[in-house]
Amino acid sequence: TTAPTTTAPTTTAPTTTTRRGARTMFIQTQTTPNPMSLMFQPGREVYAEGSKNFSNAREAMASPLAKRLFAIEGVTNVFFGIDFVTVTKGEDAEWETVKPQTFEAIMNFYASGETVMDEEKLAASGTAIAEDDDEIVAMIKELLETRIRPAVAEDGGDIVFKAFDPESGLVTVQLQGSCDGCPSSSVTLKSGIENMLMHYVPEVKGVVQAGQDDGEMDLLDLADLHRGRK
Repeated sequence: TTAPTTTAPTTTAPTTTTRRGARTMFIQTQTTPNPMSLMFQPGREVYAEGSKNFSNAREAMASPLAKRLFAIEGVTNVFFGIDFVTVTKGEDAEWETVKPQTFEAIMNFYASGETVMDEEKLAASGTAIAEDDDEIVAMIKELLETRIRPAVAEDGGDIVFKAFDPESGLVTVQLQGSCDGCPSSSVTLKSGIENMLMHYVPEVKGVVQAGQDDGEMDLLDLADLHRGRK
């Protein structure tokens, strides 16, 4: 005999108006058989082609929505349905923390006007992982796409991966938008981008901007300009 099951009530995110002011957005949540997973229903189409699963941040690189969700600490898996998103968290994460951040990520995504999948934009940034990329290059591209590009975008710029030289350990990138030609761009490269890449990828020995002399980049002793942190 199978014991009767009880479905927890559906909850709704607080009423929030999108940045475009088009309409108020309600996001409902639905429990699943897995206590580590919650279904989020934004009341809009999510993935028209049916379903798509992302088991890690690297797989999510071509999806602006999935990328936002994996930026939430504790998220371990993201699944798209036609009109819902299922988010799975790790055992150490608490829904009281993950859930409101997921609401915010979904609402910000729809307010941005981005498409749920944007492989062309990923390819243009140079961070799409190719089949012949070795693990070092793949890790560099993943960090640029998931950790560095979002931070640079906050200041109105972008960064494009150009190359990695395994002999010198140098990563070549191109800063664009507000970062291109900015007097503090060298500090951004050294104190932000270079430090992060060298921390997570030991094979990286430095970061240079395409077309610049490496001698101009010796600014390691300067403060981190991003957000004014020392």
